[in-house]
Amino acid sequence: MSEGSGKKDQSNAMWGGRFAASPAALMEAINASIGFDKRLADQDIRGSLAHSDMLAAQGIIGHDDRDAIHAGLRKVQAEIEAGTFDFRTALEDIHMNVESRLKEIAGEPAGRLHTARSRNDQVATDVRLWVREAHDRAVAQITGLMRALVTQAERNTDTVMPGFTHLQSAQPVTFGHHLLAYVEMLGRDRSRFRDSRSRLNECPLGAAALAGTSFPIDRHATALALGFDGPTRNSLDSVSDRDFILEYLSAASICAMHLSRFAEEIVLWMTAQFGFVRLSDRWTTGSSIMPQKKNPDAAELVRGKTGRVFGSLVALLTVMKGLPLTYSKDMQEDKEQLFDAADTLELVLAATTGMVEDLQPVPARMAAAAGAGFSTATDLADWLVRSLDMPFREAHHVTGRLVAEAERRGVGLEELPLDAFQAVEAGITADVREVLGVQNSVRSRRSFGGTAPEQVAAQVAWWKDRL
Repeated sequence: MSEGSGKKDQSNAMWGGRFAASPAALMEAINASIGFDKRLADQDIRGSLAHSDMLAAQGIIGHDDRDAIHAGLRKVQAEIEAGTFDFRTALEDIHMNVESRLKEIAGEPAGRLHTARSRNDQVATDVRLWVREAHDRAVAQITGLMRALVTQAERNTDTVMPGFTHLQSAQPVTFGHHLLAYVEMLGRDRSRFRDSRSRLNECPLGAAALAGTSFPIDRHATALALGFDGPTRNSLDSVSDRDFILEYLSAASICAMHLSRFAEEIVLWMTAQFGFVRLSDRWTTGSSIMPQKKNPDAAELVRGKTGRVFGSLVALLTVMKGLPLTYSKDMQEDKEQLFDAADTLELVLAATTGMVEDLQPVPARMAAAAGAGFSTATDLADWLVRSLDMPFREAHHVTGRLVAEAERRGVGLEELPLDAFQAVEAGITADVREVLGVQNSVRSRRSFGGTAPEQVAAQVAWWKDRL
């Protein structure tokens, strides 16, 4: 072994055999964020355009310098859009990459751009702009999915299916009513995103590193130029707050959970045991060994990817929980979690919308299952209360005995002969047949928000007006 190679081994001993890089290279690798925050290029340039406009308007820089900065920034943006921009890890992040290239283009005026700002308020502004757009995309996609569900519900206002509790047949409902339950969930998701967006729409630009600046800047002007409602009110909070990302991730997690529940239903409905719906080959795959298989892979992946969104929320909560004011480099970890969660949510929203539009119910299978498990027993109990003025608890007991009798005979309640009913409760008349069929059961649920076709149609109309 040569002396030179011995020294190399010695210098790397503390890092272990896996790390061949020097401490300086390792620091560059852990410190740099350009690999992911280059997605903020558009927002970074927009912020710089607004900031330099304000500096010129306030007489802090000259208009000639402002014009040179603007021309340079537009060239940088064109290079990024064309894919010719050279992103350099040595420059750490998107801010320094843009600024370095701007200096090459514009020369000395570029050095004036960073007057009265810091990378701390700059990144806080960039990320707020990006997250605001992510909120808008989520709202638009959720609205599209809601429309698709409402369209399917309108086609199936009277398609009978079993309703479940504990995944056991409970009472008959309509497929349209079932789909509208997800419209309600998504409506709340949409409201959460809108509410979160309104809260984040304050501009941190001008808070500088943490304490504000001594330059006579106009923070209201930059806030207005960037579409914010106004500037943030505390410089410390401005650079250290990531609540707006956490709120986005929280709303995204709840929405992803709803999509996962629906995906799980599709998976169940497509099994041979259920057979309630079909999806075309566009949303399913086959098996490499079993030729009969048609796997609902798209639904399974929607269900599986939910964990990524949850993980992003937990990861950022963990990053933020121990940070004193104000900025710490830990907060660089926010972006990868944000970007991955947003990409995942947008993908699963698009996939779910596609599946809903493609979904074909199998009404005969649904109707056959709707009558299983004595699903009209509650209707019988209700009839005893209405027709015989029986206390509900007694009606519940009588119905239980009738279910047991039907089960003993191996028939449904609607197939029990009248004398069998009367052997348990003498007051029962032939009119009881009116409530025992699944169609009769569904039609009887006319309370507001119930599953009766007329109620489902009314809710479809209500949502169509709002969508």
